[in-house]
Amino acid sequence: MWLPVRSLHYWCLRGRRVLSGHHPCRHYKKETLPSPDGPVPPASVTEIRQYLRAQDIPFHDGYSCIHVPSVFVEEQQQVRHSYTLFIDKTTGRFVCTASLVEGNWQDFQASVELRHKGVAVGSLEAIDQPRDHTGEDARHIWDRAMPLWELLDEQEIQEAKAKFGISSVSNVTLKRFGVRYLRTAQALVFPWFSPRGTSLKGLKLLGVEHQGEKTHYVENTLPRPSAYHNLFGLPLIGRRDTEVVLTGRELDTLALHQATGLPILALPRGISCLPPGLLPYLEQFKRITLWLGEDLRSWEAAKLFARKLNPKRCSLVQPSDQQLQPLEAFNRGLNLTKILRSALPAGHKAIISFRQLREEVLGELANVEQVAGVKWARFPDLNKLLKGHRKGELTVFTGPTGSGKTTFISEYALDLCMQGVNTLWGSFEINNVRLAKVMLTQFAMGRLEEQLDKFDEWADRFEDLPLYFMTFHGHQNIKTVMDTMKHAVYMYDITHIIIDNLQFMMGQEQLTVDRLAVQDYIVGTFRKFATENSCHVTLVIHPRKEDEERELQTASIFGSAKASQEADNVLILQDRKLVTGPGKRYLQISKNRFDGDVGIFPLEFSKTSLTFSSPIKAKAVKLKKMKDDNDVPPKKAATGGASKKQRSQSPNRTTPESSPNEPVKT
Repeated sequence: MWLPVRSLHYWCLRGRRVLSGHHPCRHYKKETLPSPDGPVPPASVTEIRQYLRAQDIPFHDGYSCIHVPSVFVEEQQQVRHSYTLFIDKTTGRFVCTASLVEGNWQDFQASVELRHKGVAVGSLEAIDQPRDHTGEDARHIWDRAMPLWELLDEQEIQEAKAKFGISSVSNVTLKRFGVRYLRTAQALVFPWFSPRGTSLKGLKLLGVEHQGEKTHYVENTLPRPSAYHNLFGLPLIGRRDTEVVLTGRELDTLALHQATGLPILALPRGISCLPPGLLPYLEQFKRITLWLGEDLRSWEAAKLFARKLNPKRCSLVQPSDQQLQPLEAFNRGLNLTKILRSALPAGHKAIISFRQLREEVLGELANVEQVAGVKWARFPDLNKLLKGHRKGELTVFTGPTGSGKTTFISEYALDLCMQGVNTLWGSFEINNVRLAKVMLTQFAMGRLEEQLDKFDEWADRFEDLPLYFMTFHGHQNIKTVMDTMKHAVYMYDITHIIIDNLQFMMGQEQLTVDRLAVQDYIVGTFRKFATENSCHVTLVIHPRKEDEERELQTASIFGSAKASQEADNVLILQDRKLVTGPGKRYLQISKNRFDGDVGIFPLEFSKTSLTFSSPIKAKAVKLKKMKDDNDVPPKKAATGGASKKQRSQSPNRTTPESSPNEPVKT
């Protein structure tokens, strides 16, 4: 990493330490989703309406929120600030845009009761208050940054602009949005002002790395990404504006606004997440156009966000050769207004023709690698077989007891999470503290027990991952689990959910046939959830009790054939230590609905880092020799059912052209 980027990280890390009162032995806490047995579940939209009518509070329905007069504004100010309190229809949380007070549904009810008793209710915790220290520290960095156009050397100004690809963005535009430049970090500074523009609540530092012809942007925020809810450009929005364009980057916002003059806002976390807390600030717009990027991942995010915002008012700019990232299109001199006018409506009827699907089909044909999904960084052999991790699929994972299923699947999910895949863990067998400890060890690629002085450094990085945990353990009702999953998808835009494991979640209450029927129902429920919510569900299922010397097959999955039939992918962790010696494990892909490639590749477990992704040594098993001399796979290899003789011979056979790390397609 270049020195400027390290400097960039230093400034934000310094700010976070000031913010959190950083000490050498700081307690670590990872965010978890609340258990329904704890806090009161959110109210339904019907209950909200009934309560408002019972309290004689006028209201009207918005796109994603219910609008009511604020109880936190004095009566004489109600005319000016009428209907400025917004209640989320899904969660019941509220935000008052006039007083900047927020809370949950129970807080709102308590405030109404106090108001009826004549007690002032302006004492609830305001949005600005919890971040006072953040504002102070952001101001510390902000004061050291300077407007880009005020640099003393004109050549330095042009070089800085060229580095970020904004040579054509005028100083007037930069000044209008309040963009500054931090010389010591060689980074642009984007401010987060309160909606009324009265106070600085945080900021984003944007650095850049050039890797050959590619440009890689490095972002750091104050506060942390999970608490950074800046709709960049919001203070410039007028009360009468009814149309807005949402982008995934601040640089795109600058280019679009200069080219079109329209109200433009940048989402704080790009295509990763649209926090529900931002929805009230988007209620005034009758038309929202989402132009988030030029790849299929951005297109999928746009469709997901449109569901939150209400598809009826949303239009999406579909990626194509002529519809690029806004900044790139601006630099190429394309007509951005024309591109916005060509945006497709997000809402679709129940029946559509091929004409409406034509562009999406063309996009998938032209972007094969992107359609294949997110690639694993630690498991390249998995990419060769599965091609990638895709939304809307169901993966079933099994393996013998004690083979390391949870350890493997935690690294499997961590790999994706490190690449921005929003992940929710449902660990019903082991508690979250133990799971988080394993994942942190895998993240650091080494045990931290012997180097506690480095704990805070790794924990700070780990905490920035889009990773959440359910607080369930043991037997749980499937409806409760599904409600939690739906809540997580809405709140955090979760795109990967791991359920470990199905048997522990079901408990031991059902017997024989009834138990199998319940399992089939649960598997079908997960399948439906994955499809409807465009979310990948990884389901860990124990195998049947079989001879330990026999390899597992797809038919070895506990229960009926429902699980393997519904699954898009079936992964089996084969433990061959009885044949090949201790520690030898292999991952077999026995079903791949995406393109049909199945096969097997070796894994080597590292006890120090608790990882399976360590490179195989030169003396490793030559799995390629599962094929015969004519390069034709044995008939039973496709299902992992090789004979005992084949299993005992294959590890010792060698081939000059085979690679020990190359997966075997069967």
